[in-house]
Amino acid sequence: MKIYEFGAAHERNFVMFQCAAEPWWVFKASAEAMAADHHVYLVIADGHDEAGTTFMSLEKNVQDAAEGLRQRGVAHIDAMYGVSMGGASVIRFLATQDIPVDRAIIDAGITPYPYPRPICRLIALWDWATIMLVTKSMRMMKLAAPPARWTPEGEDPEEHYRRIFDFEKHHFTPRTIYNVFWSTNNYAMPDPVPRVNTRIEYWYGEEEERARRQDLAYTRRAYPQAVPRMFKGLAHAELVLMFPERFRREVTRFLREE
Repeated sequence: MKIYEFGAAHERNFVMFQCAAEPWWVFKASAEAMAADHHVYLVIADGHDEAGTTFMSLEKNVQDAAEGLRQRGVAHIDAMYGVSMGGASVIRFLATQDIPVDRAIIDAGITPYPYPRPICRLIALWDWATIMLVTKSMRMMKLAAPPARWTPEGEDPEEHYRRIFDFEKHHFTPRTIYNVFWSTNNYAMPDPVPRVNTRIEYWYGEEEERARRQDLAYTRRAYPQAVPRMFKGLAHAELVLMFPERFRREVTRFLREE
């Protein structure tokens, strides 16, 4: 696990957890946008940078993040954000109560499956095979995420996709991919989940509303104070990946609300 820092001169902090199967630098623009008025800690899981590590579990990632933040002198978190697997990391982080968090945004956070273990294994194998196929074929990657929609403003689509493809081909191991999908869908949570004094929003894009229904319901059972917020016309993780300034405005709105 690595923690990248931006805006270190600011007093207020903002912790970000990234989603799975994306290189760390696709979150850099949104981290830099937030660094205009926050000390940003961008937490990148093992297996998602150039260090040659292997992702083991979401529980380990959350524990390592807490230890890494404490080593950097963070004893209190003003705001935390995570998307998809990162949203699951926020859900788990809050439950551990390792470091108090004032406000948290769970963006399309994945929650543990309620299915029998054999069914969960089959789903994990299907997810693994799908991602292995997509990350080994530029054509499949473009079919799954059309460049016209998923190229950040100001970047050349071919160069952007080639860079992602090369990263995934050389740094995402089969073991990391399997562990990511198994753990993100089956991580452990305490029962009952302890009450936390954290203000929470659960974000999701309009295009994933149905897919997130079960995750939102779980999150609101675990954290009854969680308020859902749907973004019209957006897909999974699109806000943080494609619209860094809008992302900053939405985070700022949430942080300023009484």
